[in-house]
Amino acid sequence: MKKIIISLIMFSFFLTNASSNYKKLAHDFSFNDLDGSQIKLSEFKNKVLIITNVASKCGFTSQYEDLQTLWENYQNKGLVVIGVPSNSFNQELGTNKEVKNFCEAKFGISFPMMQIVEVKGNKAHPFYIWAKENYGKKAVPKWNFHKIIIGKDGKIFETYASFTKPTSKKFIYSVETALKK
Repeated sequence: MKKIIISLIMFSFFLTNASSNYKKLAHDFSFNDLDGSQIKLSEFKNKVLIITNVASKCGFTSQYEDLQTLWENYQNKGLVVIGVPSNSFNQELGTNKEVKNFCEAKFGISFPMMQIVEVKGNKAHPFYIWAKENYGKKAVPKWNFHKIIIGKDGKIFETYASFTKPTSKKFIYSVETALKK
């Protein structure tokens, strides 16, 4: 009996993300893009979103290329890539205009890019606070280029740390699985 109780307790730790009640969905949030226009995530209902906190002076900045590749290969299949610049780790340029010029000139970014926001702590953008509340610590960026995949239902499908390249087999598998649901 003791083993069963211990097993149930241990098993419950793996269900913490699945048991979230999601009072809100990702579609309930909005960002401002680099030009200052409001972008409501509700515009992307029934699509899969990859929301990535980005930074121009980070060692992972080359992942912009992979994100652009995903955008080009999967946008017609229902994928939206969204870049969210952040200086939470002190590696972003000073202004939204500088970020826009950098992304366009260096990487030819054509996917939606948002204004610079905080992604961790009490001053984090409401989307990131929601992600933590509903998915736990795995949704909190530990560094730049942390990736959150939002399913068509507006719930967090999966998260990936900075080290996972957006064109890696496991990341693409998650994206393709989310697109099929």
